[in-house]
Amino acid sequence: MNIDRRKVLGLLGLSGAAASEAAAAPINWYKGPVAFEHGVASGDPEAHSVIFWTRVTPKQATTGDIDLDLEVAADPDFKTPINTSMGLRARASRDWTVKHDMDGNGLKPGTEYWYRFKARNQEGGVVTSPVGRTRTLPAGATKDVVLAVVSCSLYPNGYFNAYDAIAKLPRVDAVVHLGDYIYEYGGAPGDYGMNSPVAKSRMPDPPHEILTLADYRRRHAQCKADPATQAAHARAPWIVVWDDHETADNSWIGGAENHDPKTEGDWATRKAAALKAYYEWMPIADTGPGGLPEAAWRGFQFGDVASLLMVETRLSARTHELDYDVDMPMVDGKPDVAAFTAKWKDGAHRMMGEGQEQWLASQVGASVKANTAWQVLGNQVVMARVAPPDLKATMGEEKFAALLAKLPEYVRKRVAQTVAMSAYDIPSNLDAWDGYPADRQRVYDILTAAKARPIVLAGDSHMFWANELWDDAGKTRVAAEFGATSVTSPGYGDVLPDVPLGEAFVQRNREVKYVHPSAKGFLLLTLEHGKATGELVAVSTIFEPKYETSVLKRFVVTPTGSGGVEALREI
Repeated sequence: MNIDRRKVLGLLGLSGAAASEAAAAPINWYKGPVAFEHGVASGDPEAHSVIFWTRVTPKQATTGDIDLDLEVAADPDFKTPINTSMGLRARASRDWTVKHDMDGNGLKPGTEYWYRFKARNQEGGVVTSPVGRTRTLPAGATKDVVLAVVSCSLYPNGYFNAYDAIAKLPRVDAVVHLGDYIYEYGGAPGDYGMNSPVAKSRMPDPPHEILTLADYRRRHAQCKADPATQAAHARAPWIVVWDDHETADNSWIGGAENHDPKTEGDWATRKAAALKAYYEWMPIADTGPGGLPEAAWRGFQFGDVASLLMVETRLSARTHELDYDVDMPMVDGKPDVAAFTAKWKDGAHRMMGEGQEQWLASQVGASVKANTAWQVLGNQVVMARVAPPDLKATMGEEKFAALLAKLPEYVRKRVAQTVAMSAYDIPSNLDAWDGYPADRQRVYDILTAAKARPIVLAGDSHMFWANELWDDAGKTRVAAEFGATSVTSPGYGDVLPDVPLGEAFVQRNREVKYVHPSAKGFLLLTLEHGKATGELVAVSTIFEPKYETSVLKRFVVTPTGSGGVEALREI
């Protein structure tokens, strides 16, 4: 067993260059009772390292820090200890969360480990955390990789049964969360998700929209206190990235749709608070000295099977999305599509900045050069071209008229507008990659230039997708895309039950091969040499904790001999 002593001196306040300062100002240690109320987690795995996370809850009011150790073993009973990291410090300034990167301290590639934390007070008492299970990344020749892909977990809208189902999987090498781990909304009757039948028993904490650091911390704490969330975190390492709701709805570099500076203050202040809480409460590597917290893009190498490249498309470079009401004016009673298209296809309209694009090109090129089987993009929003569906054409005029007649006025208006817009070659969702076509093509150019074999993962939409991605000319199939539905957040199918939305999307869009607009669950992606299998796994309900799982569809994608992929096949 190895003893990791890098942190031991921290117990005495004598670590590194801070020794003289610590001697002058001793650490204020908390001496009272503690508890592990938010479970344990691991994340950002590499071949010889994993980040281990927990939060220690002081049971009395304090501003003091808490001393604890981390134990890692080769078995769940800790009969074969691997490493003990002593003298870790859960700082009050970080909301008593702690992350430890056990890099190069006895961890072997492609190996499962079990871990737990032990917190000590200064009177000798010890409290032990739940046990977590993690896995390092494989190195070299690798048979296969299994990833569970999730997004969009709106606490008041339902039970996190998808997380529980992931925790019970016989095998999962890593969980990939593509964003909207928390939501910023409050618990007023009209707030998002509060019309759910279980909302009263799952009220958001705090009950108002979150704005401050204390607010964001409380919302993260509520989600981490959920038993299903804890079980999924304890099952496998997580690889995460935020989308918009970790800050505010439809966020971009300069603000958010759900942020009003007049009443909610400075956007930069709110964003900084949200990101500080995110880095405290999530098992993600902190940015290095001088690094911007927004720069969350990073890569993970799963042996010779897959390079997983997590991109950031919200806070580092995204320009303000277009708005049909503003950017497509009416001329003589008709929409000015030409004026809109000029703005829509402007190359200055960005999702990612040049620095991230350069990083992506370098990573993709290196992966292909190393003969890695797959290049996988962990990405927040749907990348496929998705024009508005024509429900009238799919249902027929008589059934469509009957549908409109029974809809509430605000829904009826939206559905009618969508059908009218389906006549034009314009996006149904300007917040997705479809709203930024020049930037999307730049990504496609990177992939095709490297002769990559890409799979794009997407969240955000609250629907399952299986898509084929074609270049702007429509001549080259660049990649396959699997969209993970939400854990609980409502989709279009929840607003329009028993309406053939999925069929309408497929009929209208060449790139869309399958979509399910209402199921909740996760994507199970198995990557092998020569093929990748995406299973769309649904839970039977989110309105009670008892549920069943089923695989709605299975699709296989295979690479071509010269880069790109073959057509999706349902199996």
